[in-house]
Amino acid sequence: MSDAATSDPQGEIKHDEVTKCNPDMKSGDNAMEISEKNGSDPAMQTSDVPCEIDLTEKVTFTLVYNKAKHKIEWPLNDKVSSLKHHIHTLTKVPPPMQKLMYRGMLKDAKTLRESGVTNGVKMMVIGSKLVDVMTVDTVEKEDSGPSGSSSKNEGESLCTVKPHSTIIEKGIPDDAMPGYVNGQEVLPSFPLKGLVNMKSNKVRLTFKLETDELWIGTKDRTEKLPLTSIKDVRAIKIDSHPEYHFLGLQLGPTERSRYWVYWVPSQYVEAIKDAILGWKAF
Repeated sequence: MSDAATSDPQGEIKHDEVTKCNPDMKSGDNAMEISEKNGSDPAMQTSDVPCEIDLTEKVTFTLVYNKAKHKIEWPLNDKVSSLKHHIHTLTKVPPPMQKLMYRGMLKDAKTLRESGVTNGVKMMVIGSKLVDVMTVDTVEKEDSGPSGSSSKNEGESLCTVKPHSTIIEKGIPDDAMPGYVNGQEVLPSFPLKGLVNMKSNKVRLTFKLETDELWIGTKDRTEKLPLTSIKDVRAIKIDSHPEYHFLGLQLGPTERSRYWVYWVPSQYVEAIKDAILGWKAF
């Protein structure tokens, strides 16, 4: 007989030994009842009983949010959804607005053990504080004006308004990436090239999701922006070339703070918006 279940002189299997390897066993059950449920003799079953799981085992890792780092010790068998409530107390980012990144985005229903979290790793949280979200919503309402015009109507008019129309009239750049309509693709692992800014300078966009950043590169320099610093993304379809869009990245509190990039392939627009503003879906 294995060590998982032992007998006393009267031949009874000790309840506490059986429950160690039978976590589903209730306190009122006995070994004979367990064996009857399994259809066999308890004395012959001990070698097949699953090993005991230590529910108190913890893992220590570093949580990165913007430029702040937090050392966290958390039970391995707790679900990600439980961890998010603790992260809320550290970052002020509500759980529904959090995206936890470690080898991809972590699922709420999985435990840290199931997610592969081990000691010493770095985990990143993407999301905005509720006060920031409220500020963005207020600014958008103010910028919309009393007429309450929709963003769709504004987008249709922007294609014919300078300086946007001036850029569009120059045509598709020779090195622009191929675009197509009625389709969506995930962000590629390589930079989006062949774009231009409002000054007609070449631009490339590189999404560094592992560091929660967007790199905007030009011939002279590369700006590394935290994704959470981008307040809004406006995507405008180019009427004369619907396979392309131009995007306005709002880097400050008002419309004037938008950074415009042109000739973005249409199939990447939704992925770009999701990467930057995915928390707005909640």
